[in-house]
Amino acid sequence: MPRYRLTIEYDGSGYNGFQAQAGQPTVQGAIEQAVRKFSGQAVRIAAAGRTDTGVHATGQVVHVDLERDWPARTVMNALNAHLIEDEVSVLDAALVDDEWHARFSATGRRYLYRILNRPGRPALDHGRVWHVKKPLDAEAMHRAAQALVGHHDFTTFRDVNCQSASPVKSLDEVAVERIGEEVRLRFAARSFLHRQVRSMTGSLVEVGLGRWGEDAVAEALAARDRARCGPVAPSTGLYLTGVVY
Repeated sequence: MPRYRLTIEYDGSGYNGFQAQAGQPTVQGAIEQAVRKFSGQAVRIAAAGRTDTGVHATGQVVHVDLERDWPARTVMNALNAHLIEDEVSVLDAALVDDEWHARFSATGRRYLYRILNRPGRPALDHGRVWHVKKPLDAEAMHRAAQALVGHHDFTTFRDVNCQSASPVKSLDEVAVERIGEEVRLRFAARSFLHRQVRSMTGSLVEVGLGRWGEDAVAEALAARDRARCGPVAPSTGLYLTGVVY
């Protein structure tokens, strides 16, 4: 059967995460329903990553196998027509080899975390940023974040329900910058532990607020102790921005 790679954008605010769940609105469920309406097939799609409730994406990647060999653009347009009432959009579609897999063929993933750093609450970006009222020192956060780059045991920043076989991961990049009223954190790695990005972000915000010294992040990492993690950042500011193949 022809296999299609789809690049997906979605606002996760109204979904119970990406993964399909009976009786719950999910991103996967919305896409699979659109495929069924378009093609008549009941399918199960595969994704590069399963985002949590409230997490957004600008570059999620999935694949779907269809019985008919449709032009890729037809697939994209048809799915978008059936997703018109959902906060999900197909940005691109392409035919790929049968052995290509959205998850297992990926060699890297990129995330963005957005923090609105001002006294006034967000109106236009409500549900799409973490609102932190007190001033953040983005430069101190960036310096502290560099201790996380490299091959480490990330037990401190691993959710207790994480199902990964090992807490050891290689983090390729962490960058923190201020753009006007926003502080943006960017993360790149081959793969991440469950809630690793939100855990690291919450700890870096402690540095930005002056509650932690810059060395405290490195010390927390070295402790390999979940109790040493700072408060976990909310899902609202997190975006899966791209997958590398």
